[in-house]
Amino acid sequence: MDTIRKELLPGVWLTALRSDKFKTGCLSVSLLTQLDRETASLNALIPYVLRRGSRYHSDMRTLASELDSLYGSYIEPVVRKIGEIQCIGFLSSFVDEAYLPAGSGVFESTARLTAELLLTPVTKGGLLLPEYVESEKEKLKDEILSKLNNKRAYSLQRLIEQMCCFEPFAVSRYGSEDAVESIHYQKLTKHYRSLIMSSPVEIFYCGSLSADKVADVLSDALSGMPRGEINYDIGTDIRMNAVEESVRSFSDELSVAQGQLVMGYRLGECMDDMDIAALYTFNAVFGGSVTSKLFMNVREKLSLCYYASSLLDTHKGLMIVSSGVDFDKFDAAKAEIEAQLDAVRRGDVTKEELNAAKSSVASDLRAMMDSQYSLEGFYLANTIDGLDFDPSELAAAVECVELDSVVEIANSVVPDAVYYLRGCEEVNSDEA
Repeated sequence: MDTIRKELLPGVWLTALRSDKFKTGCLSVSLLTQLDRETASLNALIPYVLRRGSRYHSDMRTLASELDSLYGSYIEPVVRKIGEIQCIGFLSSFVDEAYLPAGSGVFESTARLTAELLLTPVTKGGLLLPEYVESEKEKLKDEILSKLNNKRAYSLQRLIEQMCCFEPFAVSRYGSEDAVESIHYQKLTKHYRSLIMSSPVEIFYCGSLSADKVADVLSDALSGMPRGEINYDIGTDIRMNAVEESVRSFSDELSVAQGQLVMGYRLGECMDDMDIAALYTFNAVFGGSVTSKLFMNVREKLSLCYYASSLLDTHKGLMIVSSGVDFDKFDAAKAEIEAQLDAVRRGDVTKEELNAAKSSVASDLRAMMDSQYSLEGFYLANTIDGLDFDPSELAAAVECVELDSVVEIANSVVPDAVYYLRGCEEVNSDEA
């Protein structure tokens, strides 16, 4: 794949990957802004309201008809949180030009429609339509509340909210139900206009067209984008140490039959000079793969939990261990998870374990090269972090990681907080 990066307008950057391996093309436009409790819900609501209609396609019916005429293209709202940066915008998919009659212009039409939705929303008196805003508010509140139905995701979010309570990272990508409820269409219109003028914009394209062609089409489509003083002062603060000397403990009680144990760690001093390949390998050795110590020992050998795995957030410098546990096994599971981390710290990792971890990570990275959407997320995250490599290059680096590097990272990791989701008395007495 040929990769080219180019500035189209002030603060508007294109990353273009030319490839002939896909039958569809992929285009995303992301506005970047600082994650903040006061504005997160406002930001999250904007792409959903914009997707309801534009000046020239004022409702969902006319938009659907236009997309159908473009061989079934789609354009969907996207809201993401990468570290302490909120990314909002649209993700588009369309049949690649190489598989259509010459001159079909599907990419150009899809790009123009995406820009149209972003820049020229349907308005009344210069304001976003109240009925569209109110309708999308209800949907966003439902989305926020739906997290409670997924106890694993809910517990993970609760750990983050409390572990990082004094940091923007505690804020959900959608904000909060109360914040959504307080949004008024006039307030949203004002915020939208400010965001369009001041946000850095990242555009990603993957398909068979040349980068020059893509840049020309997008420059023209976005030519009317208002640009003011671009807010480049956005980023993520990485805390190296735990908030308190002793590990903090938090818990909630809900009507659940299975407990959730979530343990939060700071990655510590290894984030001073981050070795992403070694970090990924460490995570796979400890809890991020089916050959990891957590899976093979805590789950399989000792049967202390229904699942146990670790994940890294390298943007924020966190490691989180998530497990589903019977209520009477909380202490035993927690102790064994800590024991497995101590084993990695001592270098108690066999050659087979290390090789299996590296193979798993490298395989997952190379598989990204077969998915445009994985590539889109990978390149957006890399751009935000200031990194410059593709998944295959990172996979090759992973295969060269030595055990010493894994052990060094394990010894850098600092425990910070533990969260328990317990069953309320009614559930416990029923089970008894």
